[in-house]
Amino acid sequence: MNIKLNYKLIVCFLFITNIQAQGLRVEPPNWWVGMELNEIQLMVYAENISSYQPEIKYKGVKINTIHKADSPNYLFIDLQISNAVKAGKFKINFKKKGTKNLRFEYEIKSREKPAREIQGFNSSDAIYLITPDRFANANPKNDVIESLLETKIDRNDDYARHGGDIEGITQHLDYIQDMGFTAVWPSPLLENNMKSASYHGYAITDFYKVDPRFGTLSEYKNLAKKLQQKNMRLIMDMVANHCGSEHWWMKDLPFSNWLNYQEEFEAGEKMPTSNHRRTTNQDRYASKYDAAEMQKGWFVQTMPDLNQQNPFMATYIIQNSIWWIETLHLGGIRQDTYPYPDKHFMADWAKAIMTEYPNFSIVGEEWSYNPLLVAYWQDGHQNYDGYRSYLKSTMDFPMQQNIVDALNEDESWDNGLVKIYEGLANDFAYNSPKDIMIFADNHDKSRIYTQLNEDVEKTKMAMGLLLTLPRIPQVYYGTEILMNDTEKPGDHGLIRTDFPGGWLGDEVDVFKNEALTETQMDFKDFLKTILNYRKNSTAIHDGKTIHFAPFEGLYVLFRQHENETLMLVLNKNETSKTVDLNRFKELDLNGKEFINLHTDNSFIWSEELQLKHGISIFTTKK
Repeated sequence: MNIKLNYKLIVCFLFITNIQAQGLRVEPPNWWVGMELNEIQLMVYAENISSYQPEIKYKGVKINTIHKADSPNYLFIDLQISNAVKAGKFKINFKKKGTKNLRFEYEIKSREKPAREIQGFNSSDAIYLITPDRFANANPKNDVIESLLETKIDRNDDYARHGGDIEGITQHLDYIQDMGFTAVWPSPLLENNMKSASYHGYAITDFYKVDPRFGTLSEYKNLAKKLQQKNMRLIMDMVANHCGSEHWWMKDLPFSNWLNYQEEFEAGEKMPTSNHRRTTNQDRYASKYDAAEMQKGWFVQTMPDLNQQNPFMATYIIQNSIWWIETLHLGGIRQDTYPYPDKHFMADWAKAIMTEYPNFSIVGEEWSYNPLLVAYWQDGHQNYDGYRSYLKSTMDFPMQQNIVDALNEDESWDNGLVKIYEGLANDFAYNSPKDIMIFADNHDKSRIYTQLNEDVEKTKMAMGLLLTLPRIPQVYYGTEILMNDTEKPGDHGLIRTDFPGGWLGDEVDVFKNEALTETQMDFKDFLKTILNYRKNSTAIHDGKTIHFAPFEGLYVLFRQHENETLMLVLNKNETSKTVDLNRFKELDLNGKEFINLHTDNSFIWSEELQLKHGISIFTTKK
């Protein structure tokens, strides 16, 4: 079956999440009236279901085609849902001569919001990234679920579950908003029923089920609702490349090509893993061998690689993403390991979403330090091979590395601050630089405070810069109090340390500013000031960017929009530096009053300015 994505969807693998009395599994559990993508494909799972004949009697819903899988326990049903259909519930009857009929109640719901009102994130947002298991434990009763494979909870073990949950995020939205963030991106909250180290969320074992150790679907919906009430966005972390090895379908795969290297898996062999040569997606000269090993190899042995070239799998992933957007009214998607799946499928996936939700946003993880590779994935980029991604945003690993190198290196002609200057000069490669997502650290990289050798001033310079660049900034939880992984740099369990105050009895409580050091409080206030300023700064959101080549250990960048000018200065000298302001005369700033964002001290632009060591941010906006 071909995937039709021009304003239509092949929806609905009925992979039965709600187990009804007759043992049926159905995914997705419902659909909606008036979707652009209204051709839906139901995937049904039950013992020997392929021997049954499905029947639906509901005005506006029609069965087009029925598909059998390689396994007799699956059935795929193509439905046509009329735009005139009325919301309601109806029975899907499965008939078999000589056997009692099976029945499943399906629902077509009314849409709560028009598609165009579902807005994605943009350069006016500042995103707070959270590892939910490590942020706050609001409900200790869901810490251990005996029916799941991993029942260990141990806060002294960096790779065990610690108990953070959805309600822990919801209870602290006031703190997140007060800090100045406008969007929340939690790591995946779906079921990870793995034997160990399941806390991170990236080994999904049920794509329609919230992990009960994080909470319920109702609590997930409540988190989304509370964010919307605060005019904030919920970004969902999705994984199209792989699932967890304990996913329920792994014991009964529907097709012989549901996974990549499925034959080897079923033979009990050690699975080939990806060569991680992401450049094969763009390389004119890449061998088929390297490209196949990159795209088809498993990410790790416990994460089966999904075969998106199977049209039923492709439909399943697309439908699942749209179901979550519509269910939660998401404010964006972050797609994990973006270059690893079949890239043509990823274009179909993104196109289907952007067709349904024209004002939506998706950011893809492209962990490459070459901006040309990152630019390839952004929609609108003119690629030599004609590839169009339909992807609005990618993650700015190149600039992240440039910032760290610039601040750690000694100054010279080709080292130090020039890395930022020349890195930003590469923005010509991007179709829309302000839609790229910049970050200092995340759940996979060392904390920025560790990367900068626990130098507070350098960390301020890094964070101040990324919050004023023409980008969408993402900040990892705990960065505001200088959390680190210095004891074991790069160790994932340590990077994802518990947020102080998220557990009853914590001596340090960031939410209440209890027992923080003077340095931590100062840094927290520093970030809070910039974050809250940028909320209403059109110069940062949409302004023109002008920067000057580094000189005498200084880097100066301006953002300008109408009557607002922001000036950022990084001073790596150990002492203050007096600067001749005539260097910047092209900006026509003479006589204008500037206010220091952090001290509230002001000066009138004239001949010269003394700049302290570290970072200074000045604005004409009062």
